[in-house]
Amino acid sequence: MNTFLIIYLIILISEAIISTILKYTWQAEEKWDEPWYNQKTEHQRNSSKILRFISDFLAFLVLYNFIIPISLYVTVEMQKFLGSFFIGWDLDLYHEESDQKAQVNTSDLNEELGQVEYVFTDKTGTLTENEMQFRECSINGMKYQEINGRLVPEGPTPDSSEGNLTYLNSLSHLNNLSHLTTSSSFRTSPENETELIKEHNLFFKAVSLCHTVQISNVHTDGIGDGPWQSNLAPSQLEYYASSPDEKALVEAAARIGIVFIGNSEETMEVKILGKLERYKLLHILEFDSDRRRMSVIVQAPSGEKLLFAKGAESSILPKCIGGEIEKTRIHVDEFALKGLRTLCIAFRQFTSKEYEEIDRRLFEARTALQQREEKLANVFQFIEKDLILLGATAVEDRLQDKVRETIEALRMAGIKVWVLTGDKHETAVSVSLSCGHFHRTMNILELINQKSDNECAEQLRQLARRITEDHVIQHGLVVDGTSLSLALREHEKLFMEVCRNCSAVLCCRMAPLQKAKVIRLIKISPEKPITLAVGDGANDVSMIQEAHVGIGIMGKEGRQAARNSDYAIARFKFLSKLLFVHGHFYYIRIATLVQYFFYKNVCFITPQFLYQFYCLFSQQTLYDSVYLTLYNICFTSLPILIYSLLEQHIDPHVLQNKPTLYRDISKNSLLSIKTFLYWTILGFTHAFIFFFGSYFLMGKDISLLGNGQMFGNWTFGTLVFTVMVITVTVKMALETHFWTWINHLVTWGSIIFYFVFSLFYGGILWPFLGSQNMYFVFIQLLSSGSAWFAIILMVVTCLFLDVVKKVFDRQLHPTSTEKAQLTETNSSIKCLDSMCCFPEGETACASVRRMLERVIGRCSPTHISRSWSASDPFYTNDRSILTLSTMDSSTY
Repeated sequence: MNTFLIIYLIILISEAIISTILKYTWQAEEKWDEPWYNQKTEHQRNSSKILRFISDFLAFLVLYNFIIPISLYVTVEMQKFLGSFFIGWDLDLYHEESDQKAQVNTSDLNEELGQVEYVFTDKTGTLTENEMQFRECSINGMKYQEINGRLVPEGPTPDSSEGNLTYLNSLSHLNNLSHLTTSSSFRTSPENETELIKEHNLFFKAVSLCHTVQISNVHTDGIGDGPWQSNLAPSQLEYYASSPDEKALVEAAARIGIVFIGNSEETMEVKILGKLERYKLLHILEFDSDRRRMSVIVQAPSGEKLLFAKGAESSILPKCIGGEIEKTRIHVDEFALKGLRTLCIAFRQFTSKEYEEIDRRLFEARTALQQREEKLANVFQFIEKDLILLGATAVEDRLQDKVRETIEALRMAGIKVWVLTGDKHETAVSVSLSCGHFHRTMNILELINQKSDNECAEQLRQLARRITEDHVIQHGLVVDGTSLSLALREHEKLFMEVCRNCSAVLCCRMAPLQKAKVIRLIKISPEKPITLAVGDGANDVSMIQEAHVGIGIMGKEGRQAARNSDYAIARFKFLSKLLFVHGHFYYIRIATLVQYFFYKNVCFITPQFLYQFYCLFSQQTLYDSVYLTLYNICFTSLPILIYSLLEQHIDPHVLQNKPTLYRDISKNSLLSIKTFLYWTILGFTHAFIFFFGSYFLMGKDISLLGNGQMFGNWTFGTLVFTVMVITVTVKMALETHFWTWINHLVTWGSIIFYFVFSLFYGGILWPFLGSQNMYFVFIQLLSSGSAWFAIILMVVTCLFLDVVKKVFDRQLHPTSTEKAQLTETNSSIKCLDSMCCFPEGETACASVRRMLERVIGRCSPTHISRSWSASDPFYTNDRSILTLSTMDSSTY
């Protein structure tokens, strides 16, 4: 829009310069420089010619300044603000389970929803439900899975024969080994069995103590008295956690028999098979995205100082010096291949001297007045070392409903989807395959575990060659955080070349700032694509704010993402309607709004410019000052405003079921230079018809009134203005496809209001007006039959050109959207070749009427019969406020 304004500013200055030059050229003749009826004063004769030239130039600028649509900014802001309410009112974006509707935090980006080329999405909580279920674990190198409330060594199932099954039934009675049923494949000595149970005990103690979970302080007596508390009633115990992972792990430990029952500022209480143990909480080493782990330091009832740590395997395993590290690493990879989220658990025991040193360092770092964060990070690194690995956990996070369909629809719309996640490589790939981000037939390329710049560059060149050689096959790229850092450091162009040629990109083990850097890299690429980021947690805020459009998912990790986003929705599947329907409509509306404003202002001011050729460039205005003021405020403002709020050029169901229609508006196609020139030339053409049509009617000194009176200057201007108001209003009507009673009211009401106002304004002598130029002018104009005929003829002539263009464009070069308007057999619209359906027994003029309906792409909603099937993708019942119209609901 700013580019268009600059062009129109150039047109304004050019018209002013041309008018000023022609004025002085004309006045070069002495008879026109100082005619007998307009003698100059002595001051005018002696004034500087340069000053007079500048003064005249500025006067023409003021005369023509209405070509710059200042009111466009006001209308655009009103359209954006009022239009944003439709998203919140859309019942298809309402999630009944959580009682959440879509939220709009900014209204400035509505049209950007129709221009998205890249979608960057988080995985956990965005593509998945963020409802974690404990599934498996690895304890001291041995894998277990939870089945029916019991830990079972991996391999057998509860239905296996009794002789081949080993259960860990309980942690109770450490000296009573009857609870460990052994088979021929799993026989240990009593000492080993006791050690095994102690290892399990320590592992789940770490799970129950290393967290920030809060608990509902209800009845805790009797909780944890027996083994495997799988039937805990919610009324007895309820955990609250900022992270669903922590909640799932604490609940799993409670089912096993180690129940976290509360904490205070200094103590954490745990019931181990009915026996209450109090651990003094000494320090919490909070989780951060750089360390990717958290730790707690507690004092056991025996007086031992223990550190329990949990985090990603990449942050825990390198810090371990004991435990089954290699076996656990293998198990973690196996868990990840199943799409499970993994955490490693480790501990460390401090001597009194070690703890005193740690306590002192922590106190100094936390009370530092400068560089506190850096000092704390250094202390945390000093503490979290020499760990003993206890094992790993694996929790499942299932996909949200319709994620696969939504991602596939985005791909069909020409939108590239990137998944940015902090999960392990194998977990991320498994989820990408299950959600349809990666296809089984897709060639998956990998850029992982790169150690140096040279190695990363060589791998990127190999990937680029593979893509070039297999250009027919779709490619997907997997890149981890470490390799991404190397790629962005020295090889941005090569990395971008590989990414642009891939249909899908998966970035795993990503830090929050890395997510933002990736989005910024795409934003500043030569193509300057519109980016959209979707996330649900605080760690997604940086990428949400970096993207052009930020979408927050109102999930289970608080509301930071939703509060920092431009739009907030409850589920990922709602993204399809937000882009394909709302985004499509908003872009169409704002594009037409901008073009139409420039068009009607060209129509408005060009006759003023042409009139100067017939008044010796005297700066005489063609229109009355009241008309100049009210043209954009009253006479032509409401039709375009209502259009920009309610227009639906195609049914919302069709837009959502045909994502490819989104491509028709991509790359800002409706605000291209070609479209802009068409509207501008159309405006100049109509303005020439207004002016010269009126001039040929009245310019021959012929009386058009029965009493022989002649029309004057103000009548001529009023005739031009009347034709112009009717033409630009009906032009807006031709652009409208979706008619409601509001559209009819403002469209035809604007024309009626103009006539009523002009009759009222010109029919009374207004005492507060300095001049009465318009008195009886409009009444006198309408009393002429020739004037009425000229008005109708000029309006038809102007609009006929536009209608002819529409006919040829729709017949010879129809867009996908125009084809969908005319024929849509797959969406169950019961029409043969048009959106308009007519009953049998049509008249002979039916074909002509059908062609006219095609031309304007519109039909009466009552003639449309829809029967949307339950198999329609995404939504089976459109409850959007967008579709509330005069359609008969019984036809659905």
